[in-house]
Amino acid sequence: MVLRPLSSGRFAVMAATTNSVEQVAGAKSAPSPNVPLELGQPPVIEGFAPRSRARDEGFMDKFARKTKENPFVPLGCLATAATLTYGLISFKQGKTRQSQLLMRGRIFAQGFTVVAIVVGVAAAALKPKQ
Repeated sequence: MVLRPLSSGRFAVMAATTNSVEQVAGAKSAPSPNVPLELGQPPVIEGFAPRSRARDEGFMDKFARKTKENPFVPLGCLATAATLTYGLISFKQGKTRQSQLLMRGRIFAQGFTVVAIVVGVAAAALKPKQ
């Protein structure tokens, strides 16, 4: 790497190639062009357009965005928590039949939530990039 001054008062880093490695290996390759690289700017890469940084989003902003993307996951979580809570209350009150039914309902709600997560991930993976 060679540091060369620019007319703007900045320095540019120039890529320098050595022929000794190429001669030892016996490979014939085109030398890389000397492309100026400004130290204060990101490098220019052909075929790559960097995105602007995403704004910092808080918990509620992220939760609202994720809920809009896949509303069935929070619904499944709420259903799981509700059936679990009601099932534990029923168990404490001695209603074993109702408690068993609610625990089975909890398993169904958990399965629904897992399926919603998998479908959401698959939909996000198949969505075209913008």
